[in-house]
Amino acid sequence: MGYREEFEEIYQSNIKRSGSRELLEWLQKTDFFTAPASTRFHCACLGGLVRHSVSVYRVMREKHFDPEADSEESFAICALLHDICKAGFYKPGTRNVKNPQTGVWEKKPYYTIDDSYPYGHGEKSVFLVERFMRLKTSEAIAIRWHMGGFDETVKGGGYSISQAFDKYPLAVKLHLSDLESTYLREKGTSDVARKN
Repeated sequence: MGYREEFEEIYQSNIKRSGSRELLEWLQKTDFFTAPASTRFHCACLGGLVRHSVSVYRVMREKHFDPEADSEESFAICALLHDICKAGFYKPGTRNVKNPQTGVWEKKPYYTIDDSYPYGHGEKSVFLVERFMRLKTSEAIAIRWHMGGFDETVKGGGYSISQAFDKYPLAVKLHLSDLESTYLREKGTSDVARKN
């Protein structure tokens, strides 16, 4: 089973909320299933975004799911949809890179950012999800703050992220899962994927 099929299976098995079918149909019309997850870091390859989303779900489910306190639906929503802001966000291109073995310049594929709706990272994902289905407060907070200290709005200081993590354990679980997936499980996926 490929990452797209796994994503759709997890989504359809766990997310039953009103508007979820329409949201999935919208995603299927975007480049979500073919887009990279980043320009050069983790999963910077064709299909990297869906691969990353499934990976975050797996980490979150394996390490942080408490059947007494957590919701399968909330976990699936947060993990699978935290980065939907990256649909329609990257543009493929080529650049000249010098081959270190031959010294010859070669055209290599790469991705650039082409953000037609610069609304912020977590905020944009929340906005896009809520165009189709309502999020619980804990889900919206988790998706909004999934970048943790890497979010550009945190660099200037502020206590919102600390309060979010203190009040909403789901936000901490999503952030930790995103970190582990990005920096431990997906490490090296950009180089491997580019060779294909």
